[in-house]
Amino acid sequence: MKLLDHLEEYLIALLMATATIITFIAVVHRYMSGFNIPGVQDFLISLNTSWAQELTIYLFVWMAKFGAAYGVRSGIHVGVDVLVNRLSEANKKRFVVISLGAGALFTGIIGTLGAYFVYGIAQTDQTSPDMEIPMWWVYLAIPLGSYLMSFRFLQVAWIFIRSGELPKHDHAHVEGLEDEVTA
Repeated sequence: MKLLDHLEEYLIALLMATATIITFIAVVHRYMSGFNIPGVQDFLISLNTSWAQELTIYLFVWMAKFGAAYGVRSGIHVGVDVLVNRLSEANKKRFVVISLGAGALFTGIIGTLGAYFVYGIAQTDQTSPDMEIPMWWVYLAIPLGSYLMSFRFLQVAWIFIRSGELPKHDHAHVEGLEDEVTA
């Protein structure tokens, strides 16, 4: 499970970093080409970044789908628990399991409908406007991200049933930052 967790985290980080770098290059290309900096201006003019916005949008779509699954796993996904917190402990546990099951069912249905959609798009020659890649590659984020999110709902439900614990995100904790030990 650790391998899947790390793969998910690295994929999200890679997508975010790639989108940021591409956007930075496109902005520099757009606004720095007017400045007369020898060498830099010639290089920037030679770049063709017409595809940058399209790719950035696709990267953010993929990042959002996998980020939602990460959010379920780590406890940072949006949840409304005002009514649940007012229930008795026994009813609260039942309602949490039902809610997690409903989340898994919903995202599983979205994944299946997305898979049918991707299959249908793959049967056509539809390509993206600027990059001219097959559109089914872009839409593949829907079933893959949705199925991963469904799996994460089931994983959280299983852990909750066994331990009674839900993932909780500590907003004050920064991963990799250790407290200084004073002697």
